[in-house]
Amino acid sequence: MGRVLWWVLPIVAVAGLIVWWASYATTIVVWELRNLTPWLVLLALVILLAVAGARAGVFLGWLGAATGLVLGIGWLFYNSYLQDRDYAAAMSVVDDPVPSLNARAPYLVGEAQAAPNLGDVTGEIADITYLPDADRFGTLVERRGWLSGYEVGLVQEVPLGSNSRSSQRCAFDLDAAGARIGGWFGHNLGRKISAEQRWVRFDERDVYVYCAGDTPMVVVPLKRQVGVLTVTERPAGAALYNGRTGQLTVTTDTASIPGSTYPISLAARQREGTAAVGGFADWWFERGGWDASDDGTNEDNNSEFTLRYTDGSNSAYVTPLTPQGEASSVVAVSTVPTRQTGLALAPMTVHRLNPTWSSPEAVVALIKAEYRDACCWNEDRVFEVVPTGGTTWTATVGSEQSIRYRVEGRGQVNGREATCLKTAEGVLIRCAYAAPGSPEEQELKRMEEQKQQQEQQQGQTGDLSGLTDRQLAELNTRLAEELSRRLKD
Repeated sequence: MGRVLWWVLPIVAVAGLIVWWASYATTIVVWELRNLTPWLVLLALVILLAVAGARAGVFLGWLGAATGLVLGIGWLFYNSYLQDRDYAAAMSVVDDPVPSLNARAPYLVGEAQAAPNLGDVTGEIADITYLPDADRFGTLVERRGWLSGYEVGLVQEVPLGSNSRSSQRCAFDLDAAGARIGGWFGHNLGRKISAEQRWVRFDERDVYVYCAGDTPMVVVPLKRQVGVLTVTERPAGAALYNGRTGQLTVTTDTASIPGSTYPISLAARQREGTAAVGGFADWWFERGGWDASDDGTNEDNNSEFTLRYTDGSNSAYVTPLTPQGEASSVVAVSTVPTRQTGLALAPMTVHRLNPTWSSPEAVVALIKAEYRDACCWNEDRVFEVVPTGGTTWTATVGSEQSIRYRVEGRGQVNGREATCLKTAEGVLIRCAYAAPGSPEEQELKRMEEQKQQQEQQQGQTGDLSGLTDRQLAELNTRLAEELSRRLKD
């Protein structure tokens, strides 16, 4: 026994040191094993019941294994339901209207305009994220090569209705800050995060960059796991990577970090958890909760739109929701804050719409039918159809390089979708149908009255006897110049 311990204890000690040193690998292994907990329960049930039955006979052993398999499979489904219930615990369903939100340039437009602003950068775009605090798009560019990190961060203004476009590039120090998400060996930013804090992970979709002066700062929102048999995720702060010095800071106090520090992947998982608002039977037969509208119109970005509140108080991940099943009408809108203090789930609010509005696909078809002169010629198209408060939606029309119009609707009014065409800046042009009593109807009346007054003024000839000799001479000169111009044309 003593000789065995003499050999076993050093091996165990060395293995323990290796596990402790390999923080990145052990974090991934533990994370994935916890995700596999339901399958491990299934395996344990099969083995335990099979062994227990085998003691009384071969037949009972096989019967025990089959029983364990059935119970394990049942646990797999019930565990999924419990996970959804856990995420849905932070949800509240209200009939209050959606707070007023600012429309922004579509994600695809921000993505298309990033490349022309990179100049002589030779890297590849790794991520583009909307930064609601600054109303800018942040682009993270990876340097080419296996053992390399990021090359540059680009923060650009992509206005919805203005020609003023500004951009800022902040370059990484290739020697001091050579790590990136998914990098190799010592250039792996995830490895550095695990060395700083174990048992936390992240999603590549959540990572973004902003420029602090000339210094690029990479923000990695972090997540942790909770639960024993039913394992779910919670926010765990953020890792802040300095692109000049290579310094990595992991903190749970994200209040001073610009951008959306609450993981968008976690907000999406909370939205998916709405399927468990009812009982297990409703969850099993998909009779409860909502789905993100995915009829193809917003296929490149159909959920978790990052939008700012018009009062400037905050921003939110906003998603149009449809009932589970074949119905495609948007009946609710979910909002999740983009910033969250603490390590609990952010509150998710589901606003029921009354009236509801048509599916984004139907909205696009309506725009093409009612505003043929504005949509869609050459490369113009209808981009994101997003909620902008109350029962209002906003669709942007134009190309990836220039947004020309926006169309706003107010849901189905008297069986008809109320829509108005505006310039990209928001100036009303006309309405296919203005909702009775709406601000658009009042603005149209004002525009019509103003037009009539101008026509009346232009139609009045006036009495020339009241003009002075000088005024009459100036009028005669202007008349002669106009006649000469028309004769030349």
